Amino acid sequence: MKFEDLLLEIGGFGRFQILILFILCLPRINLPMHFLLHNFLAATPSHHCAIPHQEAFVNLTMEEILLISIPREPDGTFKSCEMFSQPQFHLLLNSSLQPENDSIIQHCQHGWVYDHSQFISTISTQWDLVCEQRGLNQATATFFFIGVTMGAVVFGYLSDRFGRKSMLLLSLVCSVIFGMLSAASVSYTMMAITRTLTGVALSGVSLIVLPLGMEWVDIQHRTFSGILTSIFWSVGNMLLATVAYLVREWHWLLVAVTGPCLLSMVCLWWVPESARWLIANGKVKQAHRNLLRCAKMNGRKDFTLFPSFHLSQALRKMTTDKKPGESYSYISLFRTPVLRKISLCSGAVWFGVAFSYYGMSLNLTGFGLNMYLSQFVFGVIEIPAKIIMYMVVNRAGRRQSQAWTLILTGLCVGANVIIPKPFTSVRSVVAIMGKGFSEAAFTTVFLYTSELYPTVLRQNGMGYTSFVARLGGALAPLVFLLDEVWRSLPEVTYCGVAVCCGSVAFLLPETLNVRLPEGIEDIE
Repeated sequence: MKFEDLLLEIGGFGRFQILILFILCLPRINLPMHFLLHNFLAATPSHHCAIPHQEAFVNLTMEEILLISIPREPDGTFKSCEMFSQPQFHLLLNSSLQPENDSIIQHCQHGWVYDHSQFISTISTQWDLVCEQRGLNQATATFFFIGVTMGAVVFGYLSDRFGRKSMLLLSLVCSVIFGMLSAASVSYTMMAITRTLTGVALSGVSLIVLPLGMEWVDIQHRTFSGILTSIFWSVGNMLLATVAYLVREWHWLLVAVTGPCLLSMVCLWWVPESARWLIANGKVKQAHRNLLRCAKMNGRKDFTLFPSFHLSQALRKMTTDKKPGESYSYISLFRTPVLRKISLCSGAVWFGVAFSYYGMSLNLTGFGLNMYLSQFVFGVIEIPAKIIMYMVVNRAGRRQSQAWTLILTGLCVGANVIIPKPFTSVRSVVAIMGKGFSEAAFTTVFLYTSELYPTVLRQNGMGYTSFVARLGGALAPLVFLLDEVWRSLPEVTYCGVAVCCGSVAFLLPETLNVRLPEGIEDIE
C-alpha cells in the first residue's frame, strides 16, 4: 500500500484539502507584498538641492530662486544633484543663457528638497539616498534578496528535518518580528540588517507553502493546487499596488504589508503537519491522528471505523527504509545517480527561469501608466497566463511545458535583437509575449520541482533550487553592463541562457499523473 492509495480512501480532494489550500494561500499573498516592495519603499521622488535663504531672495518667487541657484538639464528641468556656487542673477533676464563654466557648479551642499506630491516619505527621502548615495538605495533590494538566498538553504534543510508546519510557523513569526523592526528603523544600517533578516524569514514561507499543500492532495488535483497557489501571488501583486496607493509613508507601509502575517499565523493552527513527512520520519501515531481527522472532515465514515491497529500497521509498512539515526542533507541530493541528474538539471532550469524572468522584468518598458496602476495591471495579466498553464501542463505534461515556455522566452528576447528599432509596436508585442512565457515558466517550475524530489528530501530540493534561482536573479541586472562591449550583448546573453536551460528540462523525468516519490529508492 502506497500513500496515494491511502489518500483515495480518506478523500484526496475534499473539504479538508480545500480548507488547507486556502489557509496556505494567505501567506502566499503576503510574499509579493515584500518581494516587490522596493518599488514603493525606496522610490525616489523628483528632488533638487536645498537653497539656503539669502536677503537678496526676499522679493523673488520660488521659481526665480531655483532659476538662479540650480543649473538645468538639456530638456529644461532642474538638475537633481548640482547647484551654482553663487546665485546667477543674470538668468532672471535671459534664462536660456546657461553658464558654460563648470567651475561655478558644485554638488548639493545643504541637503535636498523633495517633491512630496506622490510620496509622503520613502527611505530615500528619509536618509537622502540620492545622487552619490543612490547606490545604497538600490542596495536595500540586494540585501533583501541575499537574505532570501540564505533563507532558502536554512529553511530547506530545517523543514525536512523538523517538519513543514513548525518551520512555516517559525518563518511567519520571524517575518512579523523583523518586518516590524524594519518599520521602526532609526538608521539606514538598521534598515539594511532588518530587511536582510526579513528576507531570510520570508524565504521559509516561499519554500514550504506549496509542498505542504501538495503533500495532502491526490495526483489528479496536484496541478490545480500548484496553479491556485501561484494565482494568489498575482493577487498579492494587486494588493501591493492598492496598499501602496493608500499608504504613502514608508514606516506605515511596512507595517501594512507585514500585518497580514499575523492572520496567517492564527489560521495556520488549523493546518496539520504533512502526513507524508510524518510517515517518512516514522511518526506513525501523529500521522494516524491527522489521517483520521482528514477522513472525518471529508465524510469518509467507513475509514474512521477502520481498526486503528491495522491502520497503524499499514502506516509502519509505508515508512521509508530510513535507518535509525540517519538524516538527510543537501549532500543527499547528489549521492545517487538518478537523483544527482535531477538535482543538476533542475538547478540549471531554475537558474534559467529566474535569470530570464528578472532580466525581462527589468528591461520591459511600461505601458505609460503610473507606478501604482502598472503594478496592478501586471498582477491582473498574470492570472490568465497561469490559468492557460493549468490546461497546458495537464495535457502536454510538465517536462514539455517547462522546456518550451523557457525556450520561447529566450526566442522572444532574441527576436528583439533582430527586429529593427523603428518597429516599436512589434517589439513591444514580442517583449510582452516573452514576459508572458517567462511568467508561465516560473509557474511551472514551482509545481514541477515539488513533484520531482522524494518526501524525505523535498524541502532540501526546493531549498537548493531556490538558492540557484536567487543567484540567477542577482546576476540578471549585472548583465545590462555588457552593453558597453556590444549593444545587443545583454539580450543575446538572456536569449542564450534561457534556450540552453530550457533544453536541459528535456532531460528531466515526466511527473504528470505519477505518484509523489516517498524515499530515495522510489527515485532510483
